[in-house]
Amino acid sequence: MKQQILIIGAGFGGMWSALSAVRLLDQQQRLDVAVTLLAPQAELRVRPRFYETDLASTVAPLGPLFDAVGVRFVQGSATQIDAASKRVSYRDASGAEAELNYDRLILASGSQVARPPLEGIERFTFDVDSLESAQRLDAHLQRLGQQPESAARNTVVVVGGGFTGIETATEMPARLRAILGEQADIRVIVVDMAKQIGGAMGEAIAGLVAEASASLGVTWRLGSPVSTVDEQGVQLGNGERIAASTVIFAVGVKASALTRQINGERDPHGRLHVDRNLKVLGQDAIYATGDTAYAAVDDQGNHALMTCQHAIALGRSAGNNAAADLIGVAPIAYSQAKYVTCLDLGGWGAVFTEGWERKVVLTGQEGKALKTQINTQWIYPPVADRAIALAAADPLIPVVA
Repeated sequence: MKQQILIIGAGFGGMWSALSAVRLLDQQQRLDVAVTLLAPQAELRVRPRFYETDLASTVAPLGPLFDAVGVRFVQGSATQIDAASKRVSYRDASGAEAELNYDRLILASGSQVARPPLEGIERFTFDVDSLESAQRLDAHLQRLGQQPESAARNTVVVVGGGFTGIETATEMPARLRAILGEQADIRVIVVDMAKQIGGAMGEAIAGLVAEASASLGVTWRLGSPVSTVDEQGVQLGNGERIAASTVIFAVGVKASALTRQINGERDPHGRLHVDRNLKVLGQDAIYATGDTAYAAVDDQGNHALMTCQHAIALGRSAGNNAAADLIGVAPIAYSQAKYVTCLDLGGWGAVFTEGWERKVVLTGQEGKALKTQINTQWIYPPVADRAIALAAADPLIPVVA
């Protein structure tokens, strides 16, 4: 019977783990190890694009790719991880319970938006955290055009001025005008705890976020949290009431709940602490990758962020190293010294930065051209050709050069 590498999740971390594991097994001519991936769908859902209007293009099928490289796909949702017996329970597409055994497990089950326990926040807010929630938001926005004119109808409140909140807010004026008409008196308001516009992104970017916001008509409410949300809008902690038919929550994420089934130290987001080979500390056969891993990217004290930029490289490393561990060859320590950001700012353009200090390199339409290339080409799966796909899974290939 073949030994089994089992991967939970088909996001960036899971997909690249599968390809990288197969790549090493192929190089070592090991036909006695199988790679299995368990996920609800055989598709990569390109989460960084869920703030956009065109959601159809944010889904990339993975079935042909997995067939080309020999990854076994099992459709289902993991429910229980038994580290002692090396077994994962899951619920299949029909709802039936089943089990998979493993010799090495790679947890790549991602993360979810983390809503605080505020009155009305679960019932009356939208998000762009998953394909389903982004589709729900889009359907809601389309229905606004059927409602009578009002300040609440024309107002969108985005809670959170970080990366996701900014991209969602700056895209929103164009989305609303396409639905409500060019003459509609639209308002897009970002509510953020920072003291300055774009403060969560750092000084190098903050001024550009403020400039883009002013250009697009996006306004900010700073320094006061949302206290309650209802069907008619939001109440801020400072007493201000904002009438809005649409409230989008974009503050923080937490690692998949499956991380809590594995004994190990966690960071404040719930990510499992891993060693430089991405093995969970204290575990002999479990690796974590993508948004489930708290991993050092260098020797300077920097750690991977919960972004696709880091998940791609984490996946390539986790798959390689889980396979290496199983067959007794040397691993390749995870390292990702270069860090960049490319923040979409709607019709204003985008801003591209390099380094952890976020040195601005490109802005405006130059930045937008690069952002479009990243979002439509760089982060998508390789073609369903075995040689091309496995070559792309080399853990030593930098995500950004």
